[in-house]
Amino acid sequence: MSQFDRIHLVVLDSVGIGAAPDANDFVNAGVPDGASDTLGHISKTVGLEVPNMAKIGLGNIPRPQALKTVPAESHPTGYVTKLEEVSLGKDTMTGHWEIMGLNITEPFDTFWNGFPEEILTKVEEFSGRKVIREANKPYSGTAVIDDFGPRQMETGELIIYTSADPVLQIAAHEDVIPLEELYRICEYARSITLERPALLGRIIARPYVGTPGNFTRTANRHDYAVSPFQDTVMNKLDQAGIDVYSVGKINDIFNGSGVNHDMGHNKSNAHGVETLIKTMGLPEFERGFSFTNLVDFDALYGHRRNAHGYRDCLHEFDSQLPDIIAAMREHDLLMITADHGNDPTYAGTDHTREYIPLLIYGKSLKGSGVIPQGHFADISATVAENFGVDTAMIGESFLDKLV
Repeated sequence: MSQFDRIHLVVLDSVGIGAAPDANDFVNAGVPDGASDTLGHISKTVGLEVPNMAKIGLGNIPRPQALKTVPAESHPTGYVTKLEEVSLGKDTMTGHWEIMGLNITEPFDTFWNGFPEEILTKVEEFSGRKVIREANKPYSGTAVIDDFGPRQMETGELIIYTSADPVLQIAAHEDVIPLEELYRICEYARSITLERPALLGRIIARPYVGTPGNFTRTANRHDYAVSPFQDTVMNKLDQAGIDVYSVGKINDIFNGSGVNHDMGHNKSNAHGVETLIKTMGLPEFERGFSFTNLVDFDALYGHRRNAHGYRDCLHEFDSQLPDIIAAMREHDLLMITADHGNDPTYAGTDHTREYIPLLIYGKSLKGSGVIPQGHFADISATVAENFGVDTAMIGESFLDKLV
């Protein structure tokens, strides 16, 4: 019999809590990640007040660094720890896939210097459209259309760019390149990026509308992902007939694999929390697992090295946390974690190799405190044990620590 009827997992995308032991093996604009600390440096440089996460025990997580995020609670309301990544990567897909029990031994490819000419030429030959070479590099999605949207409207060229993640993105004005054509080009790009030297996690269609100086990305975004190479714990749940709800880009990250109820993309973190609360309130959702990604921390503030915006985003989520807790049923369990770091005070604009925090809260829990440090996949192993399904490749359950 399940200890918890429902488990809700929320990923605060990129909210790391200090450099991992192997952080110096990962480089950020020529600087090793060994001194990165997303939460710690935000707290130190611009201040951080997250009383609701602190109440659960955020400040009680052991910190080898001198930096503390928030004060420790003498009587926390939940369990906390930090988790280390095993997989060889620090991107979104690697982090989420490991959280669900997979060990990524060969990281996806990223292209900090832009995609090779061979890929661009193939896309040009397939589409009959030229590619704007100046946009072929890691770029903010809104900045790239501001910079090259006017040119695209004049020439009909393709805007192809990337990011810190292993993705190829194609931005196109809907009045210049129709959606059907954009999707067809993205499907082709997906077909030529399934193996090295260009093994990418996702191809993303990024349509937009508007006029120069007033471009807006539309809701017609479409992701062409790869499915996990082996069953995750979500697949195990789905195969057992257990509800698996996804909120935000979770469905894209797993290419729909293991998800049997997709609640759609988030317009913002706040909208994502609202969708999670709506999901929790569904009368038909009596037993199962929900998985939410809140990406604004990473996409809007981490990559743009905006520590003030990142802090404010954390404050916003913390202010909504009581609403999430109020929506929990008596035998629900809430887990709040991250997928990697993205220290907004650090060098470059890449993710940072960090521990991730884990906050655990349940209305039926009698105890609280710090549980032993573990690994990302321990989350999925705990979910698996709770619902009586097999674990995936890796992970050790901590369910017996939650009393």
